[in-house]
Amino acid sequence: MRLPLDPTADIGRRAWVPCPGCEDHLGCGTCLDGRTCGDHWRYLLSNKGSVLHLQCPNCTHLWAWESGFGAGGRTDG
Repeated sequence: MRLPLDPTADIGRRAWVPCPGCEDHLGCGTCLDGRTCGDHWRYLLSNKGSVLHLQCPNCTHLWAWESGFGAGGRTDG
């Protein structure tokens, strides 16, 4: 079941973080090179300190990401 996109999602607030739901970045050379990709961005819904709350516009997956100010890691799936 796919959740609808969060109505509070603002297209102006984007993040380029791999989505653990669809992993659509895996086949993208731009993403794999660590560059900003026009196709594989995520909605940045909110943040508390270094924890980002994100939603993927491709598969609508919601998750939190501990950015660690540059040393990222998934906190839930």
